[in-house]
Amino acid sequence: MSSRKGMSCASISARSIIAAGAAVCLSALAGPPAAVIASPAAADQSLAPWQDVTPRADLAGWHRAGGDAIFDVQNGEVIGRAVPGTPNSWLVSDTQYGDFILEYDAKTDPVLNSGMMIRGQSRPDYRNGVVHGYQAEIDPTVRRWSAGLYDEQRRQWLYTLTRNVAAQEAFRSDDWNHYRVEAIGNRLRTWINGVPAADIADDTDARGFIALQVHSISDDLAARKPEVRFRNIRIITETPKRFALPENSVAQHGWLSNRLSDVERRAGWKLLWDGKTRTGWRGVKTAGFPDSSWAIRDGTLTATGAKHDDIVTSGAYRNFELSVDFRLSPGANSGIKYLLDPQRLQAGEGYGLEYQLLDDQLHPDAKKGRDGNRTLASLYDLIPASNLADPRRPGKRINPPGEWNRAVIIVQGKHVEHWLNGFKMVEYERGSPEFRALVAQSKYAGTPGFGEGDQAPILLQDHGGVVDFRSIKLREF
Repeated sequence: MSSRKGMSCASISARSIIAAGAAVCLSALAGPPAAVIASPAAADQSLAPWQDVTPRADLAGWHRAGGDAIFDVQNGEVIGRAVPGTPNSWLVSDTQYGDFILEYDAKTDPVLNSGMMIRGQSRPDYRNGVVHGYQAEIDPTVRRWSAGLYDEQRRQWLYTLTRNVAAQEAFRSDDWNHYRVEAIGNRLRTWINGVPAADIADDTDARGFIALQVHSISDDLAARKPEVRFRNIRIITETPKRFALPENSVAQHGWLSNRLSDVERRAGWKLLWDGKTRTGWRGVKTAGFPDSSWAIRDGTLTATGAKHDDIVTSGAYRNFELSVDFRLSPGANSGIKYLLDPQRLQAGEGYGLEYQLLDDQLHPDAKKGRDGNRTLASLYDLIPASNLADPRRPGKRINPPGEWNRAVIIVQGKHVEHWLNGFKMVEYERGSPEFRALVAQSKYAGTPGFGEGDQAPILLQDHGGVVDFRSIKLREF
């Protein structure tokens, strides 16, 4: 979504943004785009060894899985017809693929979500064989996240298109759209109608099937008989890296545990925790690291909740994007604090703006405060988290206790955003009249200049219950 014409970031208050559900000033907030990386020119695309893998009328080489949607082939088009009362359905390739480049055309009814699974999985030991894995989305909703990357039946969204306006606008509703997917090594990239869409680094699955999805539908859509169509499905499996397209300015989302990809490094990301040692962190109440309250094991940094000993980075940060993967235990309460009060920090107090980490279902704090402003991803005790990407669905995409989630905090000047699992949840202006009014009604009332400081360390809270952290990384603007 683009900025409103005639409005500056500074002129838009936190309250008005939340009420309208608007996503504004994105080009400014995203910071500098990922660097365009010089790379050897791709081989002549006209020489690419494409294989046509479009299913034939008898569906030889493919099989159905999941729900009971009807798959048919007519005039070279694969037609998937949705059926109510059944889960997501799939037409799955018998062939497994590792590295490849895949292209296809797809067209779907505007009410029917769909997608193409890539390196898909189905195993008896995982949720009774459910089809799961990477999926290039076909999203005809107002979000227009087609060619975004979703982890079906697992981690959910790996790459939304909220911050890629060009890809959103490239999608043509109720019409044919052309998709390209490059799955090479641990990198997956997508395009829609020639526009770069998504880019992730992830090493969960190196090989799997491709599959055409027909999404489940509600009973009230049955009379419409929605369908999705695929055609011109072709793949390169022979030296696909030779035919990969050049680098572009789409920012990469890294999902490598406690590691940065080469693309992330070139874009300015750095790890704040190395995944193994205490380096770069100290206790808020002590110059050392509080080993009795924190544990480091198997690539996780764990707040045990034993003594409420918060930790902070050795460095201080002003304008930045911070990404943290976290895993809550049932009933856990923690937080990520930023722009701390320097005098209070020197006195051993971690006092500052807080991205709330909370089990909303089991912890009583979720019902305290005002309007849910102490729930997960909220600006603690000030602004409640709400889905700003799609105001019609104000809820959160949360992976439950025991599973990993991703928190992102963006601070650029006075403007701040909280993100949860790819969805923007909070947006506000520090120091604005609206912000100060919220502070005056909060537990921070009476604290001059709260949240309006210049730069400070990042704090991880040890507050109650076990909370795991990993892949703590930051880039400065």
